[in-house]
Amino acid sequence: MVKLRLKRCGRKQRAVYRIVAIDVRARREGRALQTVGFYDPINDQIHLNVPTVLYFLQQGAQPTGTVYDISKKAGVFAQLQPFHLFLQKQKGGL
Repeated sequence: MVKLRLKRCGRKQRAVYRIVAIDVRARREGRALQTVGFYDPINDQIHLNVPTVLYFLQQGAQPTGTVYDISKKAGVFAQLQPFHLFLQKQKGGL
């Protein structure tokens, strides 16, 4: 199973986090499948590659609580189409 979670970077007392798609069994600093953004809590900067985040969410990736809050703040979930509407659109409904 894949999760979207934070990976700590930066120097001592100056943490910066990468938002990565990573296997659940991997450690925090383990090898990521893909980096989808970064979060700087000190300067309150957020950068997300929204199409990539949406792709992983539609494939079943689960965001951690913090990544969920960051994504919600960035407006990612407003662009996420419910899966049943996606299937209906493909079948020609709606």
